[in-house]
Amino acid sequence: MITTLLVANRGEIARRIFRTARQMGLATVAVYSDADDGALHVLEADQAVRLGPAPARDSYLKVEAVLEAARASGADAIHPGYGFLSENADFAEAVVAAGLTWVGPPPAAIRAMGLKDAAKALMTAAGVPVTPGYHGENQDPAHLAREAAAIGYPVLIKAVAGGGGKGMRKVERASDFAEALGSAKREAAAAFGDDRVLLETYVTRPRHIEVQVFGDAHGQVVHLFERDCSLQRRHQKVIEEAPAPGMSPEVREAVCAAAVRAAQAVDYVGAGTVEFIADASEGLRADRIWFMEMNTRLQVEHPVTEAVTGQDLVEWQLRVAAGEPLPLRQDQITLSGWAMEARLYAENPAAGFLPSIGDLEHFVLPDTVRVDTGVEAGGTVSPHYDPMIAKLIAHGPTREAAARRLGKACGEVQVWPVRTNAGFLARCLGEPDFLRGEVDTGFIPARQEALAQAPDPSPAVLSAAAQGLLSQAQASSVEPGGPWKALTGFRLNAAPAATLRLYRDGAPIAAPLAAGPLSADVLLDASGAIIVFEAGEAYAFSGVAPAAVAGEGPAGDGVVIAPMPGKVVAVAVAQGDAVVRGQTLVTLEAMKMEHALTAAFDGVVEALSVSAGDQVSEGVVLARLTPSA
Repeated sequence: MITTLLVANRGEIARRIFRTARQMGLATVAVYSDADDGALHVLEADQAVRLGPAPARDSYLKVEAVLEAARASGADAIHPGYGFLSENADFAEAVVAAGLTWVGPPPAAIRAMGLKDAAKALMTAAGVPVTPGYHGENQDPAHLAREAAAIGYPVLIKAVAGGGGKGMRKVERASDFAEALGSAKREAAAAFGDDRVLLETYVTRPRHIEVQVFGDAHGQVVHLFERDCSLQRRHQKVIEEAPAPGMSPEVREAVCAAAVRAAQAVDYVGAGTVEFIADASEGLRADRIWFMEMNTRLQVEHPVTEAVTGQDLVEWQLRVAAGEPLPLRQDQITLSGWAMEARLYAENPAAGFLPSIGDLEHFVLPDTVRVDTGVEAGGTVSPHYDPMIAKLIAHGPTREAAARRLGKACGEVQVWPVRTNAGFLARCLGEPDFLRGEVDTGFIPARQEALAQAPDPSPAVLSAAAQGLLSQAQASSVEPGGPWKALTGFRLNAAPAATLRLYRDGAPIAAPLAAGPLSADVLLDASGAIIVFEAGEAYAFSGVAPAAVAGEGPAGDGVVIAPMPGKVVAVAVAQGDAVVRGQTLVTLEAMKMEHALTAAFDGVVEALSVSAGDQVSEGVVLARLTPSA
């Protein structure tokens, strides 16, 4: 029996686990870092125990601190959530050794599947098809380069201990291999403490298919069908769905049976996901789907499986961990309708998807779909953790119905001044090829420029901004003449049309002042800005012409500025070097990912002010370029 559950995690997954625990009558214990003092998961738990300072290595990744929190709170079980210590076999062993119930698979299963090279060998022995590639022990860069050449470009470099796209690089040409290998190894070492990699053939039209499996301590293993997670950016999932589009009953049976064999091969207990890569160049075929890896934990995208099966996977986890048999037999698990999940990130798609951090002064999420989040208005997006701030999940009778419902919900997101990818998500979900089910992992990269850029403000947005400006002027007891009133025009046989002059990104815009109620949502920011929300985007306007600001110019003027706080992990150039447009100059590590800062034009490195290992603040000048003569 479990009576008191400690969740060794934070944010939305901690809240989601607590929700089921409360329904089952369990007491709940939260843990937190200094950055999360007062966070929602802390406030909602029955007890909360501080782990340490904000960096994860000093708090959420400290095994002894988590165990001490369990002892201090009287918890008799620990659920790891996902990320952090969730796939750490040493942690699982320590939990069991402390006499606590571990809500996860046996440590031996975690170890067996934790290293991708060993897991592939194990799967081959179990009759599970694996992706062709190099999975050997020799990590010498020259040897890896030779293996890559033997496989044939393009190849995929993957961290042996990796996950979540970290330590993964696609390499198109032999000349790019050394740089990509170095970057992948650095990222893998930072994320997992292990810089070893393997190589795989790069499938030209890959689909990411994964199967939810569940085992119990009585030898039973079942699947809860498949999910498609092909919509990805930089190997990180953006939109997931269940079931997979284009999946025939015959191929579904073959893939799900392979996933069950994979779980049985390691005597799996609890929730797990077996991930496959499919060559979709000829549709989904059983002989063109290969094992990639197994995630020995609950997945971020588990809500879509819950939606189409009607099952609470966290409840299954807790019951299995308590020694109960699986709640259902395989023939009792059925599919109903279609479900999709969109990951809402604090990032700016128009600025190369750079993470956006800061206070959530305005934070409104839709109430028409399931929303899992760990933050609220007035909270803060910290640079210390993953930038995902919410998950939006929609269910419908058909795939198109689920997509349209989720797209509409993404369009209703309102966040300011932190930027999000809500508009980008809405555009992805409304893209005609996506609605037809023509998806693969190259879907977003092939359309990224168009999907990432917000459309110009619509007439409704401009009109709402003008009305917002008028309201602002009236609230300030200022006559809307002077600097605000741009002109009053007319045409024969028509009512006069009033416009106000607004400024967006420093450029003047004539905005029509329409009569009647606002047709878009407007926020009058404390700084004086007028923010209009439409289709998931936040459009910012000012009623006053921007003053010239002294100081550094934008990156287009040759100044390379740190877009966020972070650590400089690599400097690829030296002062005096000639560089070309798009060439990587400095690599910054922030929010668990590496971000390459590149040259905006062909030129020469005039000045370089950082070295590898430096910690930098947002806005710090890293380098300066001068254009080529």
